[in-house]
Amino acid sequence: MNTPYEYPDFQGQQFILEKGDSPRWSGWSGSGGHHSDQLLSFRPVPCVDHSDSRVTLFEGDNFQGCKFELSDDYPPLPSIGWARKDVGSLRVSSGAWVAYQYPGYWGYQYLLEQDWHGGELRTYSKFGSQAPSGQLQSIRRVQQ
Repeated sequence: MNTPYEYPDFQGQQFILEKGDSPRWSGWSGSGGHHSDQLLSFRPVPCVDHSDSRVTLFEGDNFQGCKFELSDDYPPLPSIGWARKDVGSLRVSSGAWVAYQYPGYWGYQYLLEQDWHGGELRTYSKFGSQAPSGQLQSIRRVQQ
């Protein structure tokens, strides 16, 4: 799996492309709110074992407020009791995850890895996307 970025040095909007994803540019470049005409850097995502994937979502910045630990895919986060539209911070304990701006796995994409920033993302601006907010409403484990 690779993660292309719209700008050099892994900057700009990221697009998570997995085996079986649409080969057509229009199938993934819009990302539900962002369109890019270029991909200028690519970062490989190492294969991970999903048998023990874990991520903890926090309501506020710097791991403050209510928290939920996840170990499975959730197309709508409200189904587990997450009442907010956004996530303030998160900690990836193991595995690799793709989080999405909207329910049903669409909108801006965020690749979340234990090996990236030590798995600790203290504010939504560290999630690695050009999204205008920390809105995160669905999440799934990276598929190999």
